[in-house]
Amino acid sequence: MSTDEGAPPARVDARLVEAAAAGERGAVDELLTGLRPLVLRYCRARLDRTAAQRCAQDTLLEALAQLPGRVGQAGQPLLPLVFGIAGRRVTEELRRHPQTGPPDPLDRLPPAHRDLLTLRVVLGFTAEQTAEALGLPGAAAVRVGQHRGLTALRKLLQEG
Repeated sequence: MSTDEGAPPARVDARLVEAAAAGERGAVDELLTGLRPLVLRYCRARLDRTAAQRCAQDTLLEALAQLPGRVGQAGQPLLPLVFGIAGRRVTEELRRHPQTGPPDPLDRLPPAHRDLLTLRVVLGFTAEQTAEALGLPGAAAVRVGQHRGLTALRKLLQEG
């Protein structure tokens, strides 16, 4: 699998997801190759290296386990599922082992703002990529959410 964390987010093709859900080995490998760098970058933005590796692996395993149930849901994008799992896994890791995550003012934000800012600002996703990853209606919703998230973060930082 590729570990190129600088790679741009890959589009996840519905046919690839269907083939992976059906257990086609090549499709599973291709899907994991596309998803792993995204998930790892997301986890590393919030956790130390070892915890991020573990969290990313657990996220991908859980996402693969949920694939067969999603195939019948035509038009349901995979990235919101994957980043939802990753967000939950990161939160669980930080709750169990607070020392695995550096103190981060983002942790004080509501999850929706935190996830959006992590993807946009920390990982450098475009507004369109962020909308797809979070299941938002479009880039305009991402920009509004980003503005609100940055305003909330600014307020938290000013409060100390």
